[in-house]
Amino acid sequence: MTAPHRGTIFLEQARVSSNEAMPGAQHVMRLHAPRLAAAARAGSFVHLRCHPLLDMRRPMSVMRVDPEAGWVEVLYKAIGHGTRLLAERRPGDEVSVLGPIGRPFEPMASHPRALLLGGGVGIPPMVFLAETLRARGGFSPLVLMGSEVPFPFRARPSTIIVPGMPDGAIAAMPLMEDWGIPSRLASAQGYPGCHDGFVTDLARVWLERLAPEQRAEVAVYACGPTPMLAATAALARDLGLPCQVSLEEYMACAVGGCAGCVVRIRTDQGPAMKRVCVDGPVFDAASVVWS
Repeated sequence: MTAPHRGTIFLEQARVSSNEAMPGAQHVMRLHAPRLAAAARAGSFVHLRCHPLLDMRRPMSVMRVDPEAGWVEVLYKAIGHGTRLLAERRPGDEVSVLGPIGRPFEPMASHPRALLLGGGVGIPPMVFLAETLRARGGFSPLVLMGSEVPFPFRARPSTIIVPGMPDGAIAAMPLMEDWGIPSRLASAQGYPGCHDGFVTDLARVWLERLAPEQRAEVAVYACGPTPMLAATAALARDLGLPCQVSLEEYMACAVGGCAGCVVRIRTDQGPAMKRVCVDGPVFDAASVVWS
């Protein structure tokens, strides 16, 4: 049987277009990678070689793509040897990229109220998904983002009213504002305009204030640290909402060969170990064994 990802993952020598430093040792790198840009979907990730002398690659979620211009963007934190080397790359440098990898999010047309939750380095897939839903039409997305380090953008007060939001939760991502997509931010660090608490707490407040017929139209999509995703899954279960999560795991090969990124998943045949890289990273939240 042919593996579903055969023929869909490319090895491409990408060229750095920009590598912009952001607060919190974060960087947004734009790469000219036409094959990757044409094939990537919201939830896809890439395996980057951070430096020609460093063999071990790093997995990174795709944040934005422009298939016509042939570029992709990734957000990363310069916190280890490899990512610090990546932060030194300059426009014109080449970066070996393997991708796009993984099962993407599957927007549910039957649930047009899309609630997108991004935590920390889980923010990029939500940006990609929001842009996808905007282009597709027929969806009313709300993007909630949480971070305990400075956000990788300069937040601004939202001009888009979101009924049910707590008083004082007015900070938004400028890119979402420009797209006409409502967004709100959450943090326990006291950042101005942010909801004081976890992003899942903010989501619960909003969801519980919806009328039952409105809540029945909601599907949840999330990416972030495992505790956040477990809390998201519990919230969706409590309110009877469909929920897709993009899992984060350490991985070596990223193409399904080493099985170093397996997680326990419920299937019709019983529990099974699934590889986050190619069986995911997106899974039905109800199928994940969170314990």
